[in-house]
Amino acid sequence: MPELPEVQTVVNDLKEAGLVGATVTRARVFWPQTIAGLSPRTFCRRIKGERLVGVRRRAKYIVFELRSRGSLLIHLRMSGRLRLASPGEDRSKHDHVILEFGEHRQLRFHDTRKFGRVYLVNDPDRILGRLGPEPLMPSFTSRVFGERLRGRRRLLKPLLLDQGFLAGLGNIYADESLWEAGLHPCRFASSLSEKEVKALHRAIRKVLRQGIDNFGTTLGSGKSNFTSIARRMGRNRQQLKVYRRTDLPCPRCQSPIQRRIIAQRSTHLCPTCQKP
Repeated sequence: MPELPEVQTVVNDLKEAGLVGATVTRARVFWPQTIAGLSPRTFCRRIKGERLVGVRRRAKYIVFELRSRGSLLIHLRMSGRLRLASPGEDRSKHDHVILEFGEHRQLRFHDTRKFGRVYLVNDPDRILGRLGPEPLMPSFTSRVFGERLRGRRRLLKPLLLDQGFLAGLGNIYADESLWEAGLHPCRFASSLSEKEVKALHRAIRKVLRQGIDNFGTTLGSGKSNFTSIARRMGRNRQQLKVYRRTDLPCPRCQSPIQRRIIAQRSTHLCPTCQKP
């Protein structure tokens, strides 16, 4: 699933492609379930004529701000991706929503597993308001992080994946953050010392920034793996320390990396650097 760095990479590409300021002249929906909360007919009618006045990221959502003051939200989920195409290009069977901008450019939502969703809403806070703070915002200090951790009798790994607690982290960057901070994923959040809170706060921001600098993480060459709007594969895989490195040596201590299932999620850790 694309996480914060991958979604930010897509948003950056959309800005570079000059979509801000473009007007939707036509919309087509080929898989009705992709549109959340509206019928395809209503979605196509309402989005036609809308001008995209801004694009940003909130957690794992791509947020297009519309001239009508509404918003178009896109969540890529497991395998969704956006790509620019020309009208003459053949439609893939996995191109489920197509937005047309005049006669020369289209934005296509491609999703092999069909889990991704597109929302057209008047009030984006109805969906985005329940999300936790953005970990890269200046306001997300180690003190704020510590206050959110205090009293939480939850394991660190599933808590970091909870989008209502902290926005944007998924399996990759949660594992990498915990390794960077030297914390076991099964530690209770409330057990962290002030020093450990600061270490985890630094680690989260470090691995996320690194992911953005490397245009996200692409884990393979399959069709469901992440590629950007510019059809770049993310370079961050080469920077991963534990994620999907089972049995390979830990970069710090050379102990073999282990894979475990924690709260029903695959988790990678160093048993020496991240003691229970």
